[in-house]
Amino acid sequence: MQQKINQYTSEINDFQPKNAEEVEIFRIKFLGTKGIIKDLFEEFKTVSPEDKRLFGKVLNEFKQLAETKYQTLKEQVDSSGLSNENLNPDFTLPGEGFELGSRHPLSLVRKEIIEIFKKLGFNVAEGPEIEDDWHNFSALNFPEEHPARDMQDTFFIRSEKGDGEAYALRTHTSSVQVRMMEAGQPPFRAIMPGRVYRNEAISARAHCFFHQVEGLYIDENVSFSDLKQTLFYFVQELFGEGTKVRFRPSYFPFTEPSAEMDISCTICKGEGCQFCKYSGWVEILGCGMVDPNVLENCKIDSKKFTGYAFGMGIERITNLKYQIKDLRLFSENDVRFLKQFQSELI
Repeated sequence: MQQKINQYTSEINDFQPKNAEEVEIFRIKFLGTKGIIKDLFEEFKTVSPEDKRLFGKVLNEFKQLAETKYQTLKEQVDSSGLSNENLNPDFTLPGEGFELGSRHPLSLVRKEIIEIFKKLGFNVAEGPEIEDDWHNFSALNFPEEHPARDMQDTFFIRSEKGDGEAYALRTHTSSVQVRMMEAGQPPFRAIMPGRVYRNEAISARAHCFFHQVEGLYIDENVSFSDLKQTLFYFVQELFGEGTKVRFRPSYFPFTEPSAEMDISCTICKGEGCQFCKYSGWVEILGCGMVDPNVLENCKIDSKKFTGYAFGMGIERITNLKYQIKDLRLFSENDVRFLKQFQSELI
């Protein structure tokens, strides 16, 4: 038995694997359930009682040697990152290049939208994602118990302050508009990009969180024609010249008059397809003149100042720009999907 242990000890000390497969073969040969150490312990049972103490110590040291050798080899394989490569690489060979990442498609479109409005003199404003009732609803002309509050399914948050205040994950970035108007006096010209939340079932066309860009312009003598020209310029810059635009009357509590804006479908070029429901048009944003009540709520003289506001979902714009039909792709972190945008300008 001593002769076997000496022979195996030399084999372990001299073992130099070329790859991870040989390391695994080593483990199976010496440490496996049918390996050499298992057989030696079975043979140890036949050793005479007077020799058990001596051979027991030798056998345990041999087992420890095999385990230490395997652990060292395994760590060498893991740290090298060359699980199937030579464990003694040639360092004179040229190195492998680093794979470059890419911007997320939503980030690309968000940046492009911001750049377009910056050309028109719009600043970028941001605000908290957890809002109180005043900034998310009441200041925007959503009275208590008003049916308009049901237009948005809200994630409410229980306050730990014990102040009885209602808090929620913001349902729109309009709350940033309120904070801006409260903090100063016109003129205001800004866009508010950010993440918003609504308690909706997740599907190919809806999600419980998404991204918006809202805009606000308040000054003296601002008219609806100013709003239309601003948005017309935005569409031509983002989707290309020749993209058709139309406005339809609509309702929003914080604007009056209000409208929704459609563009000609970028997929079928207005001919009609499944994406635009064969109408040739796709709605991309809501807009309107700021309601005088909202101005007064923010301590702005509605008789002196007027303004317009608009809001759009970045996911919807990205859908049209890149012809992506499933909203869930934006948040699943599927590398196969994201790699498609590596060539995009970052």
